[in-house]
Amino acid sequence: MDNLTNLLIISIGITAIAVVIQAGILIAMYLSMRKTSERMEALANEFKAKVLPTTELAHNVLNDVRPKLDTILSNASESSTLVRAQIQRMDATVSDVLDRTRLQVIRTDELLTRTLDRVEETSDMVHRTVVSPVRQISGVVQGLTAGLEFLLGNRRRRRDNGVSVPQDEMFI
Repeated sequence: MDNLTNLLIISIGITAIAVVIQAGILIAMYLSMRKTSERMEALANEFKAKVLPTTELAHNVLNDVRPKLDTILSNASESSTLVRAQIQRMDATVSDVLDRTRLQVIRTDELLTRTLDRVEETSDMVHRTVVSPVRQISGVVQGLTAGLEFLLGNRRRRRDNGVSVPQDEMFI
């Protein structure tokens, strides 16, 4: 039993030392937290002293500027609405002009086609009614002229030479 008592005393002593060490750690933690807390309070006070007036100033500026910003935004909205309406009108006008231009181009093309067809028809009619008869008459006149020259030419040659000229030599 002596051993058991000795062991009990040793374990109580170890436990007491552990409790004292834990108490020391807790006191060190408390002191450390207290210093950190003091520093945090100092930083918070400094923050309040420096940042909060700036925040209040920014808030006041925003309150002063907000009506102006609202006016600017409403003007921009109205302007974009007006521009959109004008663009739609301009689009309609341009579309109308393009449609009319296409129609005029089609009409002009048809007019030119009809004109060229009539010129061609007139040219064919002139050829049939004027040029062809003139060629026929010219052919007849040339035939008569050739015949008369042949008849008159043969008589002259006979008179000049007294010898008739063979027909093949006349063309040379």
